[in-house]
Amino acid sequence: MKRIAVLTSGGDAPGMNAAIRAVVRAGIASGLEVWGVRRGFAGLVAGSFVPLGARDVGGIIQRGGTILGSARCEDFKKEATRLEAVRALNQNDIDALVVIGGNGSQSGSYALSEMGVKVVGVASTIDNDLYGSDITIGVDTALNIALEAIDRLKVTASSHQRAFLVEVMGRKCGYLALMAGIAGGAEAVVIPEVETDPEVIAEEIRLAYQRGKPHAIIVVAEGAEYNAAALERYFEKHRERLGFDLRVTTLGHVQRGGEPSAADRILATRLGAAAVEQLLEGNFGVLVGWIKGDIATTPLKDVVSKTKPLDLSLLKLANVLAK
Repeated sequence: MKRIAVLTSGGDAPGMNAAIRAVVRAGIASGLEVWGVRRGFAGLVAGSFVPLGARDVGGIIQRGGTILGSARCEDFKKEATRLEAVRALNQNDIDALVVIGGNGSQSGSYALSEMGVKVVGVASTIDNDLYGSDITIGVDTALNIALEAIDRLKVTASSHQRAFLVEVMGRKCGYLALMAGIAGGAEAVVIPEVETDPEVIAEEIRLAYQRGKPHAIIVVAEGAEYNAAALERYFEKHRERLGFDLRVTTLGHVQRGGEPSAADRILATRLGAAAVEQLLEGNFGVLVGWIKGDIATTPLKDVVSKTKPLDLSLLKLANVLAK
C-alpha cells in the first residue's frame, strides 16, 4: 500500500477536521501518500483529488466543519455511479479509502467495499445513531451547544414566566434531545423512539406552573412525531390552560457549527489514526469506533444492517428528575 485517500461525507460534524489531520499525519508517518477527496462521494465520482501533506492539515484541529467539504450524493445509490467512483480511484492509483461520516456515508463505504475497494470508515455524526460506536465524532460538541442554548433560554424563561419548546437535531434518534434534557433540567423530553401524547406534555407544563416553577423547558427532537412546530400548533387554541406563555426555539444547524470540544478533538484524532492502522494491517470493510472505552472495529455489513438502540431507562430518569 502506497497511496490512500480520505473523504468526509454527509452532515458535517465538529471534529471532522481533527480526524482528517490524524489520517494525514498518521499515514505520512507510516510512509504513505495521502490524498483528500473534495465534496464527499460526489467529489469521488468526479475525481476531485488533492494531495495532502503534514503542513496542509496544520492549524485545522480546532476548526469546525470540514476542509474537504461534504455533499449529499443520491446518485451514489446507483451501481453505475459507484463504478465511476471505483474508476476514479484506480485512475489516481489510490490503494485504499478512509470515509469519515455517519449512516448514509458508511452505507456508501459498504457498497464500495462490496465492489472490491479497500475501505475503512470512521464514525462521525452528531446524532450518535451509528451502530458500531458508543459515541461518535461531533456528539459532545453538539450536545454542549444545545445545553448552552437551553441554559440561556432558561434565564429568559424565568424572567418572563414562560415555557419554551426547544427543538434540537435528531431525525430518527433522540440521543441529543434526551441528553440535553437531562443535563439541562428539562421538564419533559420528546423523542422519535417513544410515541408522545401532546396532552401529557401539556399536563407536564401545567403541573410545573402549579408547583410554582418560574419556567418550563421541553426539549424536542426534530424527528419526533410531535416536533416543536407540531406541539405549538396543538397548543395554539389552549394556551391559557398551560399557565405559562409559550415560545418555540429551533436550534437547527447551529449545533453543527463552532469549534469542536476537547473530547471531540481527542476522539477524532484517535479514530483517524486507528483507521490508518487498520488499513496497514489489512483489515478492510470495517468501521472504526469507540466501544466500552476503547477503539474497536465493526464490519460495515453490521453497521448498515443494524440499529443502535437508545437507552430508554434514561428517559425514565429524566421524567423522575423533572418533578
